[in-house]
Amino acid sequence: MILRPPWSGAERARQAVLAEGRTFYQQHCARCHGANLQGQPNWQRRLPSGRLPAPPHDASGHTWHHSDRVLFEITKRGTAAVVGGGYESDMPGFAGVLKDEEIRAVLAFIRSTWPERERRFQERVSATDREAQ
Repeated sequence: MILRPPWSGAERARQAVLAEGRTFYQQHCARCHGANLQGQPNWQRRLPSGRLPAPPHDASGHTWHHSDRVLFEITKRGTAAVVGGGYESDMPGFAGVLKDEEIRAVLAFIRSTWPERERRFQERVSATDREAQ
């Protein structure tokens, strides 16, 4: 007899996406943002280069302040391309490295680690952003 978690098909699919997102995060993001999403030390202080260290993606950071669309665009195109105005960042774009659905899986994994308060806030920000489109 094989024991399986008592999840519905939809929940199994969601868990598969989160596992895939975790794998892609570890492969492509953890080097800068930390294996536990903790970011780099002193991430709010500019380096001598003028750039900011990689922020945490856990609840202590500001990732959850941004909409799904903005997070997707930053991940796909890189921070400088999204922010514009000469902003410099070490955050590269992952277009050509990760497929769109892989970027979405990474973001779903990151969101899944946030406490309920931060998740709900980010859901509202995303809904407001969608309405503005």
